[in-house]
Amino acid sequence: MAPREPSSRRGGSLRPVRMQRVALVAGLDDLDRVLVCAGAAGCVEIESEDAAPGAAEAAGPADPLERFERSAARERGTAALVGWCPVEDVPRLGERLGEFGGSLVPLPRPRGVDPPTLLRETTRTRRAFSPLVRGYTTVPYPDLDPTVFAGCAYVLMFGLMFGDVGHGLVLIAGALALRTGRIKALSRIRHLWPFVASAGAASAAAGLLYGEFFGPTGVVPALWLRPLDQPLRLLAYAVVLGAVLLAASYALGCVNRWHEAGPGSALYAASGIAGATAFLGLAVLAIGVWRHSGAVQIAGAALAVAGLAAVGAGLAATSPPGPAGGFQVGLGLVDTVTGMASNAISFSRLAAFGLTHAALGSIIWQGTTGLAHHGAFALVGAVLLFAVGNAVAFALEGLVVGVQAMRLEYYEMFSRIFASSGRPFQPFRLSPLASEVTP
Repeated sequence: MAPREPSSRRGGSLRPVRMQRVALVAGLDDLDRVLVCAGAAGCVEIESEDAAPGAAEAAGPADPLERFERSAARERGTAALVGWCPVEDVPRLGERLGEFGGSLVPLPRPRGVDPPTLLRETTRTRRAFSPLVRGYTTVPYPDLDPTVFAGCAYVLMFGLMFGDVGHGLVLIAGALALRTGRIKALSRIRHLWPFVASAGAASAAAGLLYGEFFGPTGVVPALWLRPLDQPLRLLAYAVVLGAVLLAASYALGCVNRWHEAGPGSALYAASGIAGATAFLGLAVLAIGVWRHSGAVQIAGAALAVAGLAAVGAGLAATSPPGPAGGFQVGLGLVDTVTGMASNAISFSRLAAFGLTHAALGSIIWQGTTGLAHHGAFALVGAVLLFAVGNAVAFALEGLVVGVQAMRLEYYEMFSRIFASSGRPFQPFRLSPLASEVTP
């Protein structure tokens, strides 16, 4: 059976690929051939005490088949192995197994057991952004896949902190070089070139807004503001953007809590509707204070109190009775409120690192222009200072900004999107050698 991309991976849904509990059934004399067929298809995960999913490829040609045979349930000349398969691949695989004397029998999902997670990576964008999510956790099977949202948010935050047209163009050039695959040392991460190119484009766009081209060289005008001239305004916009990203994270969290444990969990969880209501109330309250509007402040306070009351009810349902439980609920509410405020303020680092990047560019440019007017030798030094200074600023700021953008995603955003971890789908595969030596 020639391997091909499973049909279930070609969709564009935000949900992981739907999984079906299955039993791979064959006669004892046909079990070897049926296992080879399933391993060649690469779309079924077999549960076994003696053979972990995905281990067959590294264990040698005959050994994996022997392990699966030992773990198979046997009765009246028939053997069966239980596992998972993408729903849309069940008919195709079942038909193919029938040609070798086997069958694929759909089974009901065991209560309380979630299937393994297989995410769709059908586009270059999804493949490039997927390490962001995998680095944090495996998406639980009931949850939405936040890969595209996470990638876009990361690119946006990176661009605002690394805003410079020149540096952004350098990143784009690096992405194009990565795409060619000619850099052998980076060939394993060639698929990440859209990620790097997107970050470069965001940096170049922010550089146009800031008027930065390898520093304040005057090559491009500031379409919005110059960070060093209006730092407080930039800081305020950074916090507002952070509030928007947190609101989107709460929205995903509400949907995920509903899918994971039903409407009750979605309503009372701190990362669900209750938490989202409290966060919205605090945001409205802050707007009321800024606008000096008593009515807006009262509305915001009412929303915040209602949301926190729901959060408290959810905490009380899982806390012990008596004073200890009340103390635990009180601490939970304090942690919820302080977490919301600190997480929103944490996005001020978007402005802080944008200011740092602009300040480094300004220092380098001032040193360059200062040297350029003191003769030919000084002019050579100015060119060297400009080149080396920008190279150092590019490397240093690029590393720091990349880490900070990831930190904001993991601690501020993903902590609301995810409440647990899933298990990755690990299909049973056989090497070509194993397929050749097995009858």
